[in-house]
Amino acid sequence: MRKLLVSLVALVAAASLGQPAMAQQVASLAVQPVVIAPPQNDLARTIKAGLSAAYGAAKPGTLGYEDAQKLYYLYGQRHFDPIWLNDAGSGKITFSPAAEKIISLFKDAGSEGLRPSDYLTADIDLTRASSTDPTALAGLETAFSGAVMRYANHLYNGRIKPQSVSENLDIEAKPIDQAALLERLAKSDDPAPILAELEPKHPEFLALKAALATFDDKPADRPAPIADGPVLRPGGTDGRVEAIRVRFEIPSTGTDVYDDSLVAAVENFQQSAGLEVDGIIGPATIAAFNGGNATRREDIIANMERWRWMPADLGDFNVFVNIPEFRLSIMRGGKEEYTTRVVVGATKNQTPIFSDNIRHLVVNPYWNVPSSIVRGEIAPAVLRNPGYTDSHNMDLLYNGSPVSPWQVNWSQVSTTNFPFKIRQRPGAGNSLGQIKFLFPNKHDVYLHDTPSKSLFARSFRAFSHGCIRVENPFEFADALMANEPNISRSSLEAMFGPNERWVNPEKKIPVHLAYFTLRVSADGTIRSYGDVYGHNEALIAAMGLAPAAETPIVAEAESIPNDLSP
Repeated sequence: MRKLLVSLVALVAAASLGQPAMAQQVASLAVQPVVIAPPQNDLARTIKAGLSAAYGAAKPGTLGYEDAQKLYYLYGQRHFDPIWLNDAGSGKITFSPAAEKIISLFKDAGSEGLRPSDYLTADIDLTRASSTDPTALAGLETAFSGAVMRYANHLYNGRIKPQSVSENLDIEAKPIDQAALLERLAKSDDPAPILAELEPKHPEFLALKAALATFDDKPADRPAPIADGPVLRPGGTDGRVEAIRVRFEIPSTGTDVYDDSLVAAVENFQQSAGLEVDGIIGPATIAAFNGGNATRREDIIANMERWRWMPADLGDFNVFVNIPEFRLSIMRGGKEEYTTRVVVGATKNQTPIFSDNIRHLVVNPYWNVPSSIVRGEIAPAVLRNPGYTDSHNMDLLYNGSPVSPWQVNWSQVSTTNFPFKIRQRPGAGNSLGQIKFLFPNKHDVYLHDTPSKSLFARSFRAFSHGCIRVENPFEFADALMANEPNISRSSLEAMFGPNERWVNPEKKIPVHLAYFTLRVSADGTIRSYGDVYGHNEALIAAMGLAPAAETPIVAEAESIPNDLSP
């Protein structure tokens, strides 16, 4: 009995691990009269005993107390009768019609990118419970509610906790009132529409779900994948050239030379895939070769999972940055109003994945250099040459005030004992360029201009220290301020000068730093992008869909300019 008491209340708490406390209705329950109807059979009395003991043992103010209270009130209003079990007479117990419909949903969970085995467990096997054993039947009731809540939570938040894939996935689970959901399901003849409300409504999620449903209908003779390898430029040689020729049905020349005829075919492909049309075969083009039609089931499921991690409401007007795509978009009503290229964090300095709100624009920004960059790069340079800060238009700050590097006794300073902060002054060479877009966050990550424009010409653009560099920042600013009558590109450019100027829009603008290796365009075309940080393969492994890849796709195998930009 004691085990039942614990499990009966634990079903909601277990299903909501990692979520904020679900106390939205507790206050109202405390002040509203609640009718607790007496149980009228042994099964109901067993359920009441379990809930009463759990409610009494829980401490007020704890998550367990709130869950016990909600469950006790929910079942108390229905004479503690079970939600999922029916007494068919003659000692026969059956599942209720609502339970049978939910079991059908469990069986079809694969169409949602979920696993039926997560819900159709031995604990909800009706044949295992004796109709004459109230305790066993109450345990069955509990287990079924637990399976329902697990399914609901997976629909709403996904199966996998993002932080278990990478600490750079700073994503919190969305709150869901489990007891209120149980109550709605208990009163409904058809639970399917209620549970369907929990899945993402974003058109790209729905398109991926549709692609999953028809995946097996696709031809089995898909083109052989093109292997990863060094960047291939026109005129170069590579052992993959013959396979690429076969892909484009271009006759073999008997050599591995990447010649003009093949370059033209690749450029046409890049144009159709929305890639940079440069004829260079790098990671982004290889990914498009191999995934332009979403050739792997596990990629579809992993990207569906990531859509479940996203906020339920992205905001009617929002900024959406897709890291694998190296692209930023301004969305209004689900349609793209503006887009531009971006440079994102390198694989060793990954841009974190999270959502926030843009609150400030800063023209002529100072760059307060992060301590990690000071420690790893600037401090060693200053110790070698005290004139480094002046040559880079930087201030050496001690206790918040500028000091001359020539007045410091550097023999008493080291990289591990460096008591200074570094700030770069506004100017043409400032690493943040002429404007930055702030959404204050613990990662100290933001969008900004950059004086280093050459990297935008590359197809692979993961080179920053974690912040996001915007190719056309003032075009972006103009589009971003479309809802702000007093702020425009011209008003921002009029602020150019030596002093930092802050601009505060009246409305906060949602910004989403996202990670999707599959995107669905308006015409339904599914495009694939490289797994730049390895998050996709790690999620596929965590979901049990395939082994983890040995290494993620990395940056182009060529020298990268040594710049300190964030």
